[in-house]
Amino acid sequence: MGEGGEEIAEEKVMDISLKDLAKKLEDFAKARDWEKYHSPRNLLLAMVGEVGELSEIFQWKGEVDKGLPNWEESDKEHLGEELSDVLLYLVRLADICGIDLGDVATKKIIKNSIKYPPKIC
Repeated sequence: MGEGGEEIAEEKVMDISLKDLAKKLEDFAKARDWEKYHSPRNLLLAMVGEVGELSEIFQWKGEVDKGLPNWEESDKEHLGEELSDVLLYLVRLADICGIDLGDVATKKIIKNSIKYPPKIC
């Protein structure tokens, strides 16, 4: 059991929607009475801090190969934790701001595909 009595999932979750993540984060904050701290500004600043921690992982590594073949498992695990922190703050920020992140991200991809069409050989 985790803090607050909720069960900690042992099995790997393969697919979860952004809306499901947002709901889990909302429930997590409510259970701890943290909603009063989750203003857009506070969430943004927390996310920026996590982006800084993520940046530190790559700071002196130079370019790295896709898949990180030369990295230790512990370094990959640390990277995953920091990526997760950034994602979770982003999802929570979007939810607090009333932004459907999945919808706007999809629209942005379409907009970018028009702005940057594929090269025709």
